[in-house]
Amino acid sequence: MRIVFIGTGEIGMPSLCALLREPRYQVVGALTQPDKPVGREQRLASSPIKAELVGSAIPVLQPARIREEDAIARLRALTPDVIVVMAYGQILPKTVLEIPRIACLNLHASLLPRHRGAAPIQAAIAAGDSETGITVIYMDEGLDTGDILLQKTLTISPNESGGSLHDRLAELAPEALLPALDLLGTANAPRLSQSSAEATYAPKLNRDHGKIDWAEPAEMIERKIRAFDPWPGAFTQLSDSTGKARNLKIFRGSVRDDSAGPPGTLHQPSDTEILVATGRGALRLDEVQLEGKRRMSAPEFFRGFSSPRLVF
Repeated sequence: MRIVFIGTGEIGMPSLCALLREPRYQVVGALTQPDKPVGREQRLASSPIKAELVGSAIPVLQPARIREEDAIARLRALTPDVIVVMAYGQILPKTVLEIPRIACLNLHASLLPRHRGAAPIQAAIAAGDSETGITVIYMDEGLDTGDILLQKTLTISPNESGGSLHDRLAELAPEALLPALDLLGTANAPRLSQSSAEATYAPKLNRDHGKIDWAEPAEMIERKIRAFDPWPGAFTQLSDSTGKARNLKIFRGSVRDDSAGPPGTLHQPSDTEILVATGRGALRLDEVQLEGKRRMSAPEFFRGFSSPRLVF
């Protein structure tokens, strides 16, 4: 089976490597996003997908837009039986979906139709879901709306972060992909339509999504802190006695039933506890980092901070 792999993010790496190791499948090409400047020095860096294939005979395409005529022509010339997509970053047009002889498959990091969109991992944690997984779908022109071929389920642990769940789903993806490809080789591959009435959406995140609204319940804020670690990061603004406000990242917190005043009120019941009042209950701050400073425990940080006040 001739396969073209389309992806950009680190989450697709285990699936690509599984295909490269499997003798039943031949990766005849890959398509990924162009190299991008990163870091303070803005040096060009390749995607993990491209980096994995450097030195191999497998051609890697990097069009700015997959809709470009040249990109479509080069994909078509690879004559794939199947195109496999995971975390590419662009919607595939119909002209690309029609290229493979058998199917164009997408590996999505949620149990569709729940959490369609760009940020399903963070959405599952923030929503308090008990489980998530990898869904293999037949791609269509919609946003994660295609028929379901196969799903693999994963339990979300109570202390799960966006980063840890990302890594676990990355490792689970080949366990969904390889059986799905095996099924495509038979005449009995499942094709289950999604229920649009049950769909939820997880739009692309930016840094502003990480700003904490202390009027929300403590349970919801705690889940968002974990969900947004490492991206986009949860933060609040802290003002000192001079009135200057700076961003304070919050890496870990825990829910308390205590009421410490109006939402956003800081309260220190002991030398080892820093509480913030929320819309319901309070959040104990465990690990924090002021912009430009090192990461530390909340009690250690606030011992060296004069007259702190949260701004929201």
